[in-house]
Amino acid sequence: MLSPTMEIPINRNGDTRTLAEDDSLEQVAKLQWSLDEKDLQQVMVSGPNLNETSIVSGGYGGTAEGIIPTSSIKGSSMQDSRSSTAEEASRGVAVEKLDFMKQWGLNTYKCTKQMIAERFGRGSRTVDLELEAQIEVLRDTKRKYETVLRLARALTNHLYSMVQTQHALGDTFTDLSLKSPELQDEFGYNAETQKLLCKNGETLLGAINFFVSSINTLVNKTMEDTLMTIKMYEAARLEYDAYRADLEELSVGPRDVVNMARIDTAQEQYQLHKDKYERLRSDVTIKLNFLDENKVKVMHKQLLLFHNAISAYFAGNQQQLEQTLKQFNIKLRPPGADKPSWLEEP
Repeated sequence: MLSPTMEIPINRNGDTRTLAEDDSLEQVAKLQWSLDEKDLQQVMVSGPNLNETSIVSGGYGGTAEGIIPTSSIKGSSMQDSRSSTAEEASRGVAVEKLDFMKQWGLNTYKCTKQMIAERFGRGSRTVDLELEAQIEVLRDTKRKYETVLRLARALTNHLYSMVQTQHALGDTFTDLSLKSPELQDEFGYNAETQKLLCKNGETLLGAINFFVSSINTLVNKTMEDTLMTIKMYEAARLEYDAYRADLEELSVGPRDVVNMARIDTAQEQYQLHKDKYERLRSDVTIKLNFLDENKVKVMHKQLLLFHNAISAYFAGNQQQLEQTLKQFNIKLRPPGADKPSWLEEP
């Protein structure tokens, strides 16, 4: 117990400890430093993997609630990269659609301008006189063949109604021949006549149906296909004239840098539509020639069939009528052939 007036010895560092104590403390410090270096090296060698390290939000020694794994950070970055790639792809598609709409609008404007100029006589159009004449002949021929097709179908309907009436009349005569003994022979003769006319009428119906089917194929498929190509050719002709007029208009303007770039672009578009126009013109010429040859072959066969069948029917020559169907390989369907048998029904 020190008294209040007791003196406290002070060493050279201002510490109350003696020199011996200082030496012992220095040795302890050196030993502690060497131990700290060994521990640090051991931590560096056997420490945790950086890929598995964690970020502690509560500081050193904090609880596990604030730990965020590094793998979750990598997963979120991969998701962000995927979402950015998807956004770039969708943006690219949108840009392509926008460019397409822009090009379509520009093309429509040029074609509409050319069409109005042609109708008002202020613009020039490319004309192939020989090809235009052939196209007009085809359209007129198609209208006339459509009339033939419509009348042939009407004849088929009327003939079918007549055959059904003759069939019903023959059945009625047969029934009356059985119920009227005094007129049995007369009713029987008429019943046989109506049945024979009904049979010849069904044979004629088969010939006319074949005629109608062939004309329908020629008009609504072969001719229609050629006319679709002609429509494409006419649209290509309009585009070609529109870009040709645009190039001529730009060629008259000044020869500065901006205008020369526009002229080069217009020249490329003009050449592109010119090639398309010439290609479709060649296609139309080939199809028209093929259509003429096919039309002659088909109509020669069908008109001969129609003439022989009609002549044999109204002449009452059943043998010649059947021979006509064999000549053109026409097979009649027996009554009820379109309906499946009871074995084929589900």
